[in-house]
Amino acid sequence: MDTGIGRRIAYWRELRGFTQTDFGQLMGQTKRWVQDLEGGKRQQDPRLSVLMRAADVLRVPMEQLLSDSPLSPLVGSGPPAEAFAVMDALYTPGGSDDPPAPAVLQRRLVYCCEAFQACHYAALARELPALIHGAEQAAHVAAAGKQSDAQALLSRVYQLVTSYLHKYGSAAAIQAALAADRALAAAERSGDPVQMAAAARRVAKSLVYQQRPEAAVAFATATAERLSADLTGQGSLGLSTLGMLYLSAALAASSQERTTARVQAASGYVDEAEEVAKRQGGDLDEDFTQFGPTNVGLHRVDTLLRFEDGWSALRAAAGIEPEALARLSRERQAGHHVAMARAWLLTRRKEEAAAALLKADELAPEEVRNRPDTVNLMKDVVRTTANPAPRLRALAERCGLQA
Repeated sequence: MDTGIGRRIAYWRELRGFTQTDFGQLMGQTKRWVQDLEGGKRQQDPRLSVLMRAADVLRVPMEQLLSDSPLSPLVGSGPPAEAFAVMDALYTPGGSDDPPAPAVLQRRLVYCCEAFQACHYAALARELPALIHGAEQAAHVAAAGKQSDAQALLSRVYQLVTSYLHKYGSAAAIQAALAADRALAAAERSGDPVQMAAAARRVAKSLVYQQRPEAAVAFATATAERLSADLTGQGSLGLSTLGMLYLSAALAASSQERTTARVQAASGYVDEAEEVAKRQGGDLDEDFTQFGPTNVGLHRVDTLLRFEDGWSALRAAAGIEPEALARLSRERQAGHHVAMARAWLLTRRKEEAAAALLKADELAPEEVRNRPDTVNLMKDVVRTTANPAPRLRALAERCGLQA
């Protein structure tokens, strides 16, 4: 057997946190069989059925076991065309006309935030370039007594741009980081602790995309500690913002390789957010955060999935009330269904994974079909399903995959 195949199987086994005994049990074999397989002693060329089963258990495309070469990007794995206009707006100055009135900019910002929550990303992208330029101009010409409000609004616009670009993963990570940094700078100029904390969580997420999760955790938690008193003094708006900072720390902590200490740390940050949610009360949508007990529950599921603990994620998801979930935005609901698809796939329940993806697509097609992470998940579900149902096959094709 090609020892490269055995080496790659060992690499992915260790990355998934399986011992040789664990992997052998999942393959229906012994630990000695796994040792021979990884050492290249099983046979000259492993049977196709063995490779298919190993790829299924390890949740990687089979070609990843056959070659060290990086996989070709999926069709549609980059941002959609309209996203580039948003990116370009970060680098190009606006016109010389007078900026819209602050009330007009605020209305446009609210419309864009609502479009984001409804997963109407194409509509959002059409509005963002003009909103970026308008908010920048307004901050530039604002009188001394109006600078704080103008900078706070500018920060909020950059925060929304960051969240939008984060939908497209590493392909938009550089521009998202630029927008996040600008959001934080504008927030600091405004002196508004809510905007400073809100911008900080966008910076933390950008640090994760830059492969710096430890820095992201440190930044989010330090900001939470520094601004805690100021945020608490601002009632539910401040508490929602503080709680989201702790959730950002949890997601950053769970973006690292799994260890007992990291699992405990991530769980601890979710617990901190849960305590804040109790002080706040029920589920609210202060500053479009959707923060409350239900959103905390969704993030607990997400952190477990980032550690690839599908069974624990399913148990955590069982505690989320369907009625409470249905009251959240489509963006949060669809995101949770995608998360559940990942949990079902991790626990090798492919039909449930497919059903969850179909449900997410019913709620918010743009959350499924244009996002690289979700398209990759769709690929994994289709690849591991012997005979994909017609609806799943049709959705895969709409995502640019051959089913």
